Amino acid sequence: MPSRYTNPSEIYSHVYLLLSEVAASNLRFGDGVTAEVGMDLKNMKARKVGVFTDPNVAKLRPMQTAVASLEAQSDLPFEIFDRVVVEPTEASWREAISWARKHDFSHFLAVGGGSVIDTAKAANLFTVYKDADLMDFVNAPIGKGLPISQSLYPLIAVPTTAGTGSETTGTAILDITSQSFKTGIANRAMKPVLGIVDTHNTESCPTAVHISSGLDVLFHSLESYTAIPYTERTPRPANPILRPAYQGSNPVADIFSLWALRTTVEYLPRIAKNRDDTEARRQMLHISGLNKKGPKYKHPGYVTDFPIIPHGISVALTGPAVFQFTAPSSPDRHREALAIFTKANVTDPSITSIPDKDIGAHLYEAIARFLDGLGVPRGLKAIG
Repeated sequence: MPSRYTNPSEIYSHVYLLLSEVAASNLRFGDGVTAEVGMDLKNMKARKVGVFTDPNVAKLRPMQTAVASLEAQSDLPFEIFDRVVVEPTEASWREAISWARKHDFSHFLAVGGGSVIDTAKAANLFTVYKDADLMDFVNAPIGKGLPISQSLYPLIAVPTTAGTGSETTGTAILDITSQSFKTGIANRAMKPVLGIVDTHNTESCPTAVHISSGLDVLFHSLESYTAIPYTERTPRPANPILRPAYQGSNPVADIFSLWALRTTVEYLPRIAKNRDDTEARRQMLHISGLNKKGPKYKHPGYVTDFPIIPHGISVALTGPAVFQFTAPSSPDRHREALAIFTKANVTDPSITSIPDKDIGAHLYEAIARFLDGLGVPRGLKAIG
């Protein structure tokens, strides 16, 4: 029987239409597991470790525990870079990269929030690619978006916030201040080899940071679940190495996206009322998986010397309108999200009786009510 395909490229094109690639993350959950990081690096036969943190976390329990764990190991030298800024920029990344290139590190350790972990990823990448420029790997069209073909050094990430999920991804985000927007580098090669998720590490996290980080989870889980299906992604890359890390909604991601959305709706309000709620903090760490500067606004509860609109807050400002706008693209999925926010069953008449054309408006109101309950600013005017 003759083949329906005339050449191999046609076969590849057809196969990719039905393809979704899943890359698992290595995570260790537990109270106090940060104390194991020194043993982990010793077991990995680390020769010299580059440790990244920020000036605030450097003074707190997570970093103190990590340093004590490193010092407990014999013949495990390390150097600390504690100048990561809350919101990475080209300048802050270049400083960290320059510092890392001066040392002969075999392994990296990041202790902090998404900004710290992302900065460590960048330092790792450009330590391997010693002659590359920052923009060589930054996402196109801002940068060249070159693929990463060399193996990077092992990176262990110890998150101190619950929301960015940087410990699970190969993505690193920065502000391009010269052009006034945010972009980054996305490649699986940058993913940490291990994420150490320790409930103790969010004990000192301010309530405002808990809320912003939680909103990061909330909106990205909703975004993931309502994204176009992977089967509709075009154009297809000419080579698997060029396949993007984010491929659209797929059956595996759907499971985790809905779980993350339900968990956030249930537990984030509890943390907003009582940041010492250990069970709520633990649940938010389980689902964790960007900050934006404003000209004048400085979000309460953030320890910085410059104006800042935390990423979770920035996506919340437009979130209700965004998902009202996207609702017509997949009414059933937005209907399911509405049921979660209203704590109803998707088969409840209060949900099923809503016409598809009205789902967006109802979801807008449900999200807005949830944000009001957290004390989040409503709309762009609220931040000046």
